[in-house]
Amino acid sequence: MNLWVKKRPEDLQEASEHTQLRKSLRAVDLAALGIGSVVGTGIFVATGQGAHLAGPGVLLSFIIAAITAGLCALTYSELASMFPVAGSTYSYSYAAFGEVIAWIIGWDLMLEYLVSGSAVASGWSTTFIGLLENLGVKLPRALCLTPLAGGIVDLPAILITLLITWILYLGIRESSITNNIIVVLKVSVIVLFIVLGIGHVNLSNLTPFAPFGWKGIMAGAAIIFFAYIGFDAVSTAAEETINPKKDVPLGLMLCLAVVIVLYVGVAFVLTGLVPFKEIDVGNALPAALARIGIRWGGALVATGGIIGMISTLLITVYGQVRIFMVMARDGLLPEVFSRVHPKHRTPAICTWITGGLTAAIAGFFPLDVIIELCNIGTLFAFVLVSVGVIVLRHTQPQVERKFRTPLVPFTPLVTIGFCLYLMVSLPALTWMRFSAWLAAGLLIYFVYGMNHSKLQNRHLNTR
Repeated sequence: MNLWVKKRPEDLQEASEHTQLRKSLRAVDLAALGIGSVVGTGIFVATGQGAHLAGPGVLLSFIIAAITAGLCALTYSELASMFPVAGSTYSYSYAAFGEVIAWIIGWDLMLEYLVSGSAVASGWSTTFIGLLENLGVKLPRALCLTPLAGGIVDLPAILITLLITWILYLGIRESSITNNIIVVLKVSVIVLFIVLGIGHVNLSNLTPFAPFGWKGIMAGAAIIFFAYIGFDAVSTAAEETINPKKDVPLGLMLCLAVVIVLYVGVAFVLTGLVPFKEIDVGNALPAALARIGIRWGGALVATGGIIGMISTLLITVYGQVRIFMVMARDGLLPEVFSRVHPKHRTPAICTWITGGLTAAIAGFFPLDVIIELCNIGTLFAFVLVSVGVIVLRHTQPQVERKFRTPLVPFTPLVTIGFCLYLMVSLPALTWMRFSAWLAAGLLIYFVYGMNHSKLQNRHLNTR
């Protein structure tokens, strides 16, 4: 067995051309997919968490996280234009580094998407319960909190995840239309928050600007980075895009441009309205407007947040399903994950299994633990993408690149530095959990994946 056997560019191109999935997405759909995925729990919940760690300096945390995300998008764009297939970083790593690294990153992406989807569902539940309580409706505590938080199960998080799973099962076109509508709504709600709040900003709330110093700002950035996670879901849709080599890079850039402007605006208004120690982490934006007497605005923002997080969850689960599907198509996971429904043309069984796992994590694990795990998995994936750009420039210079990352190797190396700095800022316990996850993944690869790999078997048969 050759652990480093690589996919050829023509293998990836063939997978794209002979896909059973429906090609119906354009650049604007991809940008909406990215915005739908990125603008969600991060802006409605993680903003408050970051402010508690960094104080008003969370503005710098957002900017540092934005620079990191922007650099990562540049590297993603090059690889997506080279290999327009589903699977994102997993597929790129298979071509750049070989099978064992592809498996590690695929296993890592499972952590990122499963945990990210669960975090969104958990954040949605928190906002939904807060809105109901403002309306005078109280749900049983045991059915709204995870066991570690003193309850039995977070039932709202489970139910919303299963609803999203059903929509994804129906098809990508239906999912995309649903997402586009929700994206327009939630961007409008965020703009409304900025417009209503900016006239009430008290600049004294912004001092001291960095009460916990640079360490606090970086700790805030490490958590805030969760707010930018999801733009890579654009690359998982490459196989269902009409003109992926052009539309995927454009969709990525449009997505991040919109998101960065929205996030910095929200961070400034939020920390200007409320002293950072008094920010309601679970209900940050609505509570800030209610604090200045604009209760109707708070209720409207909360409602928009509840609806908006639905699209974030939809795209996150979508990305996980496509990665599962591609790994199964390669033989590294059981074949059942790659079966496409004859009517809906979606990986139906894989969709329901993924939705069920996401619902279970959201229902039984607290949000703070979920977010930290999600961040470290994502940053690790981004490091490998950046390394992949450098490696492929040397090993496969002949492959067409519709988009080229500028200033290689400088840009990828800076990206790697930013990602590693944010990873180091995460708690030690998160590193331990992440290491345990990777160790379990390697065990599964050597027991199952390596022996069932289609590329390995083809490699052996040609020797």
